[in-house]
Amino acid sequence: MTSPHPDLWSAPVAVAPLDATVAVPGSKSLSNRYLALAALAAGPSTLRSLLVSRDTRLMASALETLGVQVDLGGDAVQVTPAALRGDVTVDCGLAGTVMRFLPAVAALADGPVRFTGDVEALARPMGPLLQALRALDVRVDDDGEPGRLPFTVHGRGAVRGGNVDVDASGSSQFVSGLLLAAARFDQGLTVRHTGPTLPSLPHIEMTVAVLRDAGVVVDDSRPEIWHVEPGAVAGRDVQVEPDLSNAAPFLCAAMVAGGTVRVPAWPASTTQPGGLLPDILTRMGATVALDGDVLSVSGTGEVHGVDLDLRAAGELAPTIAALAALADSPTRLRGIAHLRGHETDRLAALAAEITRQGGQCEQTSDGLVVTPRALRGGTWRTYADHRMATAGALVGLRVPGVEVEDVATTAKTLPGFVDLWTGMLASADAGHVVRDGLTAGPTA
Repeated sequence: MTSPHPDLWSAPVAVAPLDATVAVPGSKSLSNRYLALAALAAGPSTLRSLLVSRDTRLMASALETLGVQVDLGGDAVQVTPAALRGDVTVDCGLAGTVMRFLPAVAALADGPVRFTGDVEALARPMGPLLQALRALDVRVDDDGEPGRLPFTVHGRGAVRGGNVDVDASGSSQFVSGLLLAAARFDQGLTVRHTGPTLPSLPHIEMTVAVLRDAGVVVDDSRPEIWHVEPGAVAGRDVQVEPDLSNAAPFLCAAMVAGGTVRVPAWPASTTQPGGLLPDILTRMGATVALDGDVLSVSGTGEVHGVDLDLRAAGELAPTIAALAALADSPTRLRGIAHLRGHETDRLAALAAEITRQGGQCEQTSDGLVVTPRALRGGTWRTYADHRMATAGALVGLRVPGVEVEDVATTAKTLPGFVDLWTGMLASADAGHVVRDGLTAGPTA
C-alpha cells in the first residue's frame, strides 16, 4: 500500500479472514543481552538467529567501538572479546538496551567513554543507573542535563564492585545493566532495588537466566535483591528465541480480522514478557493453541475488553491498547506508569492517537482506560516509536484510511515489518509461511 504523502503508510484493511504462519525474527531483548555478555566473556561466542535490526546494530557497533570484534554476517554472529578501550564515543540511537547496558561495561574500559544518542533519547531517564555507578566509585560526568544523555563514563580498567542501591521504578534495565557486567567487578556485585515499584520483572529474570547460562553465579533468592559472584563469563554457542512481543501484532491480527495466525518456534518456557500473550489473548476472546512449537491464535473478529495488570509486560501495552480500541467493552491497563519514559511517553501517545481516530482513551496514574467508540481513518503518529507504528497497523486492519507516520521506525526491532504484514494478509493457504515478506510453500 502507498500513500500520496511519502512519510505516511496506508495501513491495509483486512478483507477476509487470515490464514498465515509468520516467522518472527529473534528477540531484541535476548539478542542485546547476549551481545553485551559475549563482549565480557573469556572466549568467543556464536549467537544463532540473532535479530539484526537497528537496536542490535547499534549494540554491535558500540561494542566494536569499545574494541570487541562482532561479525554480523550470516545466521551465526561471531563475537570475539578483547580488552575494552576508552577515548571513544558510543552512539545509543534510541536503544534503551545500549544506553543502559553498556555504561557499566564502559567502566571496565581503559579510558573515557562518551554516550550520546538520537534527539528523542535525550529525554529518557538514566539518573538511577548513573547514580549507582558513582556509588561504586565510577566517575560519570553529565555532558548535558543531569541524569540524561549525553554523559561520559571514565573507565579505569576495573570496578571494585560491592553493594549498591538503585531505584528501578522507571526501568528494569537499570538493574539488568548492572548485573550484566557484575561478574567482571573485583568483588562482584549486590544490587538492591529501593523504589516503590519494579516494572518488567521478567526482563530481570531474563538477564539472570542469560548470566547463569554463561556460568555466572547469581543469587536472586531474596525479593528485589540480586547478588552476582565475581568470576569468568563463558563464551557460548546459543540459539536466540523469536521475539514474542514482536509476534503480538500478528497474533492480534487474527482477532481483529478473524481467522488464524501461527508463529513457529514458540518456546515451551521463556523469560520474555511476550510469553504472557496466550493468556491475555484468551481473556480477550481468542482461541489459542500450542501444537509442538507452533502457537496459533484464532479469532472471529470479536474482541472483549479486560482489566489487565501489565506491570510485567509493559512492552505489550501499545498492541493491547490498539486491540482494546476495537473491542466490545472497555479495557483498563494497569501498572505501566513507567511507559512514560520509553521511546516516547507511550501513555500520552496512545491516548492521543486512539482519540485522534475517534476513540476514547484516557490516562490514569499508572495506565490507560480504553472505551471503544466508532473509529475513523486519519494520520496515526508514531513519535519515532516502533510499537506505536505496529499499533497503528493493527487498528488499520479494521478502520479504512489509517495512515501510519514513519512506519520505517519499526526497523528498530522488526526490520521488514511492512513486508511481513502485507505478506500475512496476502497468505490465504494454510501452512504457508510468511518470512521477510515472502510467502513460502507448505512446511509439512
